[in-house]
Amino acid sequence: MNQSSQTISSSIPTGKAGLFADMTSALAADMDLAPLLERFLIAILALAGAQAGAVRVLTDDGKSMRLVAHLGLPSNVQVAEQLVPRDCGVCGAASARDVLGWVEDVNTCAKHTEGDYFGIQCQRVLAISLPHGGQVLGIYNLFFSSKACINPQMETMLRLIGQLLGLTLHNARVERERLRVTVMKERQEMVNEVHDTIAQTLAYVRMRLPLLHESLLAHDDQRSLKYLSDVKAGVGEVHDKLREVMTYFRTRIDPMGLLYALKGVADTYFDRVGISLEIHNSVPSLNLSDEQEVQVFYIIQEALANIAKHSMARKAIVSITRNPEQLEFRIEDDGLGMNDPSVSMLVTLAKGFAPSNHFGLEIMQSRAARLGGSLMVGPNDGGGTRVRLLLPVHSVGQPGRAG
Repeated sequence: MNQSSQTISSSIPTGKAGLFADMTSALAADMDLAPLLERFLIAILALAGAQAGAVRVLTDDGKSMRLVAHLGLPSNVQVAEQLVPRDCGVCGAASARDVLGWVEDVNTCAKHTEGDYFGIQCQRVLAISLPHGGQVLGIYNLFFSSKACINPQMETMLRLIGQLLGLTLHNARVERERLRVTVMKERQEMVNEVHDTIAQTLAYVRMRLPLLHESLLAHDDQRSLKYLSDVKAGVGEVHDKLREVMTYFRTRIDPMGLLYALKGVADTYFDRVGISLEIHNSVPSLNLSDEQEVQVFYIIQEALANIAKHSMARKAIVSITRNPEQLEFRIEDDGLGMNDPSVSMLVTLAKGFAPSNHFGLEIMQSRAARLGGSLMVGPNDGGGTRVRLLLPVHSVGQPGRAG
């Protein structure tokens, strides 16, 4: 992305580079697509002297153009042009090949709006292609209230802007595909983990049922109550695990990455569990691969779930720090602390002595090992519990480590 942006910027006429610098900076900021395109339109309208603008992208089937951003369009036009055929007039020509073309007779566009297109407000429409990598991904339109003309230098500028917008659309598609693949991997991994844990618990329940049956036939009330308690505990564990799976699928990692996902969790954590959650990050760039971000997210999410279930805390903090040797994620609370029996059980789990009816920290440890890191649970300074995930710097950003 940066190389392409620099190539475009290097061919900009003197005095216009500031606009492109702002646009390439916005690209690097990884903003949401619609707000990013609207920011572009503000600058483009001012540059070209247009009164309104729109960005359209080709649908996946390539048969239509969808309105994804607009500025200054009347409400009836916004509604009527949400989706238009790809072969519609000059806009259709611009979507088929890399061109810049004028719509001289705007009455041809009025068929979409059941009346005058802009009334007397629109006299000319300009359609510019959004190309990338030999393909046209969409177009953008500029709407003029007079029979305006633009000089060749401005045409060159507008086509360069079209290339930059095409790059933006390409990056958005890549991000969408990355998210799709990531979600598929998460789903398969979660299915595997749930199958293993539920299978273990159900096998335990199945072994207890014949014993329960025998004790009932023998009228051995003491043994019957014991085996009944075991079966109830096993069924409860299966129920809890299924609820965790449903929660995981409702809280997939944000497509913008780990930090955005954690912010989303923090924004809703208090409403869901009654505990305030703060995110403290002192690392400008985590440099984690997509797979590593997913694993770290689920480790933190499981730690936060444990806080909600066991700690009786009022506040939790997720801190991210880095030194030359390791990247550290620290999850702390001000709750009951290590001396409480329920928390002590979690510590026992973290040391590898997990009873058969709980698997949360086993999974956390497994994820940490997959990352080439380590997971530690201990008392928090001043009370409460602390979970530390340590990742060696040499393993950060290596996509194969978290597979």
